Amino acid sequence: MVAPRQQNGLRARFDEGGVALGVLDTAYSPTLIEFYGDLGLDFVWVDLEHGGPSPWHAGSIEDLLRAAERTGTELVVRLPSTDPTLVRKALDLGVRNVFLPRVESADEVRTAVRSSRFRYDGGPGDRGLASPRARRWGLADDYVATEDGETLVGVTIENRQSLANLDAILAVPELGFVFIGPFDLSVSLGVPGEIDHPKVQEAVETIRTTAVDAGVPVGGLGFGMDDVNEKASTDYQMLNLGTTTGALKGVVEGWFDAYEGERSG
Repeated sequence: MVAPRQQNGLRARFDEGGVALGVLDTAYSPTLIEFYGDLGLDFVWVDLEHGGPSPWHAGSIEDLLRAAERTGTELVVRLPSTDPTLVRKALDLGVRNVFLPRVESADEVRTAVRSSRFRYDGGPGDRGLASPRARRWGLADDYVATEDGETLVGVTIENRQSLANLDAILAVPELGFVFIGPFDLSVSLGVPGEIDHPKVQEAVETIRTTAVDAGVPVGGLGFGMDDVNEKASTDYQMLNLGTTTGALKGVVEGWFDAYEGERSG
């Protein structure tokens, strides 16, 4: 038998009342995820909603997980849907932090969260008990207790429906976190791309304050370090600092700006 997996660092940071800092890896690269871990990031966000490998392709997801596990960073995987079968698949591969997009109702969220648990809200959960990679193919001790204690299922609040049902969603037992999605909110509120629009800003603040009052960790996007620092001081506990492609863009453009020779094109 082998020992249970290490403590979920993201969950531990939430429980401590701290702030977790991460990056969205838009390259879907095991090498970069491993490097981000060595740099000390708390989590790396992998978005399977808008790109990346198929969430059903076990080998690709396992390679990303191995890179995160190698350096002790947490992989946060946003799935393309709230399908409970997809949630169970991701968890069995070894994902511990599942991020659900475009939720609309508390019932939808409760179904997804229950699918991540062996025991749920005083009764049976809906997770399948097998011997997958998460269980080290049957070798892990205390698998059931460890998995229920270390798994986080969070949701994005990013449309009118989830905003209207916010209180009920936040009351779902074992909800791991809420992540505020200003871009999709802007679309849903009729001002696409205008994330500074008063409608969007009002919605963002409503989500933040309501989640904090409910004791649910709040995550969000950082738009520069001044914004990150401000959000960290206003009870955000999960902040995305940027993206792989955004970081590379800034560095390469800085090189070009500093170059004193001539360039074609």
